[in-house]
Amino acid sequence: MSISTSSQSSDAEISSDLGAEITSQAPDTVAPKAKEHKQKTAEEIAAKRAELAFSRAKNAKKVAAAAKPDLPKPAPVYRALTRKPTVEWVNSASKIPSALWRDFFPETVEGRFWYVALEQSKLESQFQFHYALVKEGPDIIAIAPAFVMNVPMELVVPEPVAKLLKSVKPILPSLSYQRTLFVGSVCADEGTIGVKPGIALSDIVVPLQKAVEKKARSLKAPMIVWKDFPESVAPHLQPLLTIANAFTLVSFPGTAVTLTGNSIDDYFASLKSSRRYNLKKKLKKSKQTAQIVSSIIQNPDEQTLVDIFALFWQTYEKGKTKFEVLNLDFFHLMAACDKAWFILLREDRTEKLLAFMLCFKLGDKVINKFIGIDYTTPPDWFLYFRLWEAAVQWVAAQGVTELQSGQTGYRAKIEVGNTLLPLTNYCKHTNPLVNLIYRKVAQSVNWSTLDEDLASFLKAHPDTDSDTAPAAI
Repeated sequence: MSISTSSQSSDAEISSDLGAEITSQAPDTVAPKAKEHKQKTAEEIAAKRAELAFSRAKNAKKVAAAAKPDLPKPAPVYRALTRKPTVEWVNSASKIPSALWRDFFPETVEGRFWYVALEQSKLESQFQFHYALVKEGPDIIAIAPAFVMNVPMELVVPEPVAKLLKSVKPILPSLSYQRTLFVGSVCADEGTIGVKPGIALSDIVVPLQKAVEKKARSLKAPMIVWKDFPESVAPHLQPLLTIANAFTLVSFPGTAVTLTGNSIDDYFASLKSSRRYNLKKKLKKSKQTAQIVSSIIQNPDEQTLVDIFALFWQTYEKGKTKFEVLNLDFFHLMAACDKAWFILLREDRTEKLLAFMLCFKLGDKVINKFIGIDYTTPPDWFLYFRLWEAAVQWVAAQGVTELQSGQTGYRAKIEVGNTLLPLTNYCKHTNPLVNLIYRKVAQSVNWSTLDEDLASFLKAHPDTDSDTAPAAI
């Protein structure tokens, strides 16, 4: 990486430049104004020194970042458990001390604020929330969020099986859904178990799974799913497969863009030339046909929230994959959260809200959680891409290094350069025979069977393995 050194002038050079400016004047002009000019020169030198100091500091930061070796992070050090873990259950995030949420959940994932908001959003008809507290003696060493849901089978089985289930639904409605106890969170970007620093997740997985199976029986939920866990924790979850007789099911991948600079120009430079050309072409066309202004706000007012939810609902109705149904109460709760930011696009003349993006700023990561778009506007307004441009401009200016955009809607996300991040479900049915059948069905599920956009991508990139590695696209 090349770093400009043009700002690394010395104080002497600044003084010399200004002095040359004085002495270049005629002698009879210099003499009467020498005192005034000397004072002016001192002020200018001070100003330039301040500017130089700022520039040097900024440049040094870039040099340090560029020169920093890309070394692997040191492996965490875990201690052995001194007592056999036990598990207790509570039914509210607020019943768990806030300090434990802060200590156990990394800053870059949805924490207590997320679970409290879900509980208070009046979603009881869809979910029941539970929290497993893993304890070593009297001390809590892990928090495992969980929820119960009647899952539409068409979301998780291949299309031929889904069609069969739809055909028998009027006769056997119970076959159209599967009551399931999930370990993880509703519509979180990835599954997370909050573990006390120094404790290995692999040391608590088996006792936690036993407690989950017992809880599932009491809730009459024969299916257990550890939902959307990233590859980074796969070694820790291996006991689920080797000891608990669970099986893996490929999930919809997550998406993310890594940002290496502090401007949208740096983002454009990181794209493949073909993607950069196509994106800029869309943006240029949009700006020629639609006068749109963007804003980034927190805690929007009531009318804006109503407009935001209307756009969210319009987009939800248009989507193919529907896991949860959120409501206006949820958006009210999100608006009150200090981690939530709303990116808004409005028509300049009428101030009509055209699109929004709800983002969570979590440490050095921003999660693009929900979007809403007015699909009644002309297609050549390219609102998604205008919204994405506003998001990247804001995120890059914040010094954030990663922008995540979640699952589904892959075609547009691929166009703007997202990387696909494999996520895995760890599943077990409490009936051994059904578990065996589901295990066989799961082997036929991959990105191509889950989503048409992913199928098209894999056809164009046959070297991509949906089961193992992220795809840089």
